[in-house]
Amino acid sequence: MQFLFRLLRMANMLKVASALVTELEKRVGMQFEWATLADLHNPRKISAAEAFEGSFSVELIPRDSPMSPFYDPSETPFHRVGKAVRRSIARVRGLRSNDAGGPSADISRIDGEYLMNITIGSPPVGIMALADTGSSLIWTQCQPCDVCYPQCRVLEQSFCPKQGSTCQYSVSYGDKSYSKGNISTDVFGFGSTSGSPFTLSGMVFGCGFNNYGLFGIHSTGIVGLGGGDASLISQIGGSSGTKFSYCLVPFFSTTKTTSKLSIGRDAEVIGPGTFTTPLIPNSPKIYYYLTLEGISINGEKFEVSGSSGKGADPGNMIIDSGTTLTWLPSDLYQQIEPAVSAAIDLPRAKEIINPFKLCYTSSGVLRGAPSIMVHFTDADVVLNWYNAFLQITENIICFSFVPTNGQAIYGNLAQMDFLIGYDLTIGTLSLQPADCTAH
Repeated sequence: MQFLFRLLRMANMLKVASALVTELEKRVGMQFEWATLADLHNPRKISAAEAFEGSFSVELIPRDSPMSPFYDPSETPFHRVGKAVRRSIARVRGLRSNDAGGPSADISRIDGEYLMNITIGSPPVGIMALADTGSSLIWTQCQPCDVCYPQCRVLEQSFCPKQGSTCQYSVSYGDKSYSKGNISTDVFGFGSTSGSPFTLSGMVFGCGFNNYGLFGIHSTGIVGLGGGDASLISQIGGSSGTKFSYCLVPFFSTTKTTSKLSIGRDAEVIGPGTFTTPLIPNSPKIYYYLTLEGISINGEKFEVSGSSGKGADPGNMIIDSGTTLTWLPSDLYQQIEPAVSAAIDLPRAKEIINPFKLCYTSSGVLRGAPSIMVHFTDADVVLNWYNAFLQITENIICFSFVPTNGQAIYGNLAQMDFLIGYDLTIGTLSLQPADCTAH
């Protein structure tokens, strides 16, 4: 399977005779009947001559920012915060029902928080897709489209001989959304922040003919940045391509600065103030797993209890760009809540706002905000106050760490104003405090 796929990719790149390409397509298509997602193109196994050794950076557009097509100028900032919180809750529910594996994978809700512009094909067709570290497949809608959600752009079919051939995929999500269609290959283009467009040939993606869900009229699919074999990061491969980093601008920022995603050689996060922690292999492999050992509140450390009762279980937390809040193991949250509450010199809010447990009456001034340090293996990360507190309404501010009995998640609010780098070759994640508006 991998051998045929490498031959096909090379044939596309070298633009050999169409008859040969067609024959290879048929042979690959015949194999997809028995394929799993792990059988899709895995560029880490291709020759060094084909491996990606460069770097490029693209903009990540917050979905509710003025630069996003989802932006509604009639909404207040608090409306947008409320929508992000509701998406975070729905995403966690999707993770609980996660059952990835095989040619049909059920993964978390794709109603993510960041968008990216890419082009597919030659001549290029521009699309705007949701960029998601919690997804492991790239897909967009393609013609002919039997069942599709309303949107602005639909691509022509580019790889499989016809709809209904054996070269197919099926992916469903925790919110009952789904996409079904053919596996395709084509040229991908990225509008690099350096000003020079960057293209990659032979990229594998799903051409969806049957799509349903709340994807929105402005986004045309998913760019999976997760750890699975079919994600953008895994497909790029090479010694440089297995590195990527991003710096998330706080969503309350009044500037029109976008966040930035870097892939390749220039994505390495090093220098003073950098903390590095291991990425832990775990299942399902589409997520990036860390080991949370504890949290300190004003210098008092509270430790995670593992399943054995002795220390944290390796890989007990995922880091996710598409989840706003940070979801802690319930036993750890119950330890830190009294310490946080004791530090804050504000009246408790009478209104209960799900899923928050600690909310205060405040118009934006947080008196007594405690120092918070998150302890990962080999990395003690000091947070800014806005990494852990969120203004929900004009008069209510809440602690944005909440308890869960399910999968613990390090959300994007805690990641804002940190340069975060993933090195998948050596299996590490690095965090460096930064002003992301300047990156």
